[in-house]
Amino acid sequence: MQVTTTRFGELEVKKEDIFHIKEGLMGFESLSDFFIVDPGDQTLILWLQSTKDPAIAFPVIEPKIFNPDYQLKLLPQEMQSLELTDLSDATVFCILTIPKQVSEMSANLKAPLIINSKTKNGRQIVLQDSKLDIRCKIYNDLKKFIVNYTSDDAPVEKKEGPSIISKRP
Repeated sequence: MQVTTTRFGELEVKKEDIFHIKEGLMGFESLSDFFIVDPGDQTLILWLQSTKDPAIAFPVIEPKIFNPDYQLKLLPQEMQSLELTDLSDATVFCILTIPKQVSEMSANLKAPLIINSKTKNGRQIVLQDSKLDIRCKIYNDLKKFIVNYTSDDAPVEKKEGPSIISKRP
């Protein structure tokens, strides 16, 4: 299906790449169908793009990239609502806030987006762990990761334009 976006233009999105967030995201409850866009800029930041509203796209990142110790702990009813029997079937994204001063970038670790990779159903869940921050500064950790990631011996493949992520969720 063709999806019009204000950030990436027209994108061809396969039905199997769209996931459903029944309750929507906090503050955007009326939007429930999304897909992930890789802008191809080597930053490791992806975009959660609405299929219904061309202007709604959230920068997201997998928390393990900048916080290898990040532990997802879900209550039994949260696992059930996502139809998860094992956390290995979950893909986790944190929504980012990227202000004009990029070094102040932060990730919401407290309320991640969790997607069941098998069913393509997701939820934004406020986790019970009081140690998790809603404004976790990630710029320095992300910068270190990118430097290490791009400085290894593996060739860096430059992408041309945005692409739809099919492997995750």
